[in-house]
Amino acid sequence: MATPAFEEIVEDFEFLEDWEDRYRHVIEQGKAMEPLDDALKVPATKVDGCASQVWLHPMIDGGVFRFDGDSDALIVRGLIAVLRLLYNDLPVSEVIKVDAGGELARLGLNDHLSAQRSNGLRAMIERIREVAQEKA
Repeated sequence: MATPAFEEIVEDFEFLEDWEDRYRHVIEQGKAMEPLDDALKVPATKVDGCASQVWLHPMIDGGVFRFDGDSDALIVRGLIAVLRLLYNDLPVSEVIKVDAGGELARLGLNDHLSAQRSNGLRAMIERIREVAQEKA
């Protein structure tokens, strides 16, 4: 149940056979993302459980979920960008139904992230799910 935008990155990853190329692609996704306004980098948007600094700013408009985010680590910014492709523009009631682990496994991310990065990614997914559950 992935968004069309996420399906595009899945296709990109299928084309990129080497993990180093995939890693660079994730980083490029993060670099292309607009930085989060410093005014939104507050304790309420900070995600605990990440090795680096991570902020997620969820928004729900007309029942549609979106979020912006930022990190001080390039690879984590890229992971935020990938999560945005997975979740943004879904009806808020659908966000909690997304099998994020299964979808991200299609990219092979689980096999190539450090334990700390994997924990941080899980923390980001949990924050997204919590917000969606509160608003659904």
